[in-house]
Amino acid sequence: MSDRSAWLRLATTPGIGATLAGRLVARFGSAQAALTGSDAGWRDAGLPAPARRALAEPPGEAMARTEAWLAEDGHHFLTLDHPAYPPALAELDPPPPWLYALGDLDLLDYPAIAIVGSRNPSHAGRDAAHEFGRALAAAGLVVVSGLARGIDAAAHEGALDADGYTIAITGTGLDRVYPAANKALAERIAERGLLLSEFGLGTQPLRGNFPRRNRVIAGLCTATLVVEAARASGSLITARMASAANREVFALPGSIHNPLARGCHQLIREGAKLVETTDHILEEIAGSIDGYRRGPAPRASAQNPEPPEADGNDNAAELLAAVGHDPVRIDDLVARTGWPADAVSSTLLILELEGRVQAVAGGAYVRSG
Repeated sequence: MSDRSAWLRLATTPGIGATLAGRLVARFGSAQAALTGSDAGWRDAGLPAPARRALAEPPGEAMARTEAWLAEDGHHFLTLDHPAYPPALAELDPPPPWLYALGDLDLLDYPAIAIVGSRNPSHAGRDAAHEFGRALAAAGLVVVSGLARGIDAAAHEGALDADGYTIAITGTGLDRVYPAANKALAERIAERGLLLSEFGLGTQPLRGNFPRRNRVIAGLCTATLVVEAARASGSLITARMASAANREVFALPGSIHNPLARGCHQLIREGAKLVETTDHILEEIAGSIDGYRRGPAPRASAQNPEPPEADGNDNAAELLAAVGHDPVRIDDLVARTGWPADAVSSTLLILELEGRVQAVAGGAYVRSG
């Protein structure tokens, strides 16, 4: 049995999760050695009797089903020694011993930012998550979130709407989508981004899975942005996991009368950086992403041509003229210029980084000064 198959056997044996598998491998030296251990050795490593009995039996239906799934194009099983295993996750103590993946593994090489928040956000919160997802993806970052309703879904959709890249970390097996309402979104991400999970096929959305999912989100990313969150929120757990892993944490402020702003305000009091525009984030993490390969550019197509450059050419001047001096939204700029929305958004981001425009309330932009 190859080392990969040995890991897969551990991952698909009932009663042996990531924690026990890691303990077994640490005790025996490798996944292959762990499988040939004795019942006494397995007991000493902490395996309960049902797990020991299952490990002593030949591989079961779960392993065969997983191998069949892995035989499909774009389906992957990553262990710590796999060349695509993310170095950022390897830094965690302990790191996830395995990951199931569906989609483009190259995205694990690029700098990533998590965008997380409430499952029931305000309209303004949802719009902010979408706009930040779109702008950060257009800047070359991979947008990571948890495929949940609300802020997570809006961030993924923003990245995809920019023809950028996004990774969804799930709390279920990759043969399931939770919530079911996000099935179409999950399919778009699998086709144009990456789905990633610690959990084997068939795993249901159990409550205990989501803190582990949040740990992967926090560990994978250079930084985490919390858009809206109540004080008792899984998003705050993600942010604190990110901080514990020495990642940057950002939070959007909100109205003192909005209960969904209280979690963000709590994080800011605890040391998270307050942000109002994407350039606040990009300036802060510039040094952290120097060691990464440059992020992927947004895709170009007949429907979404390459966005015009803003280095003093006529396109940037045209967009700047269209902005005018009163607040204007992206939809209005699309109507004024006739450009695709992604081209407008990308050029606005460049103009914003140059200090020539700035974002204001309501997702609008004005000329700086």
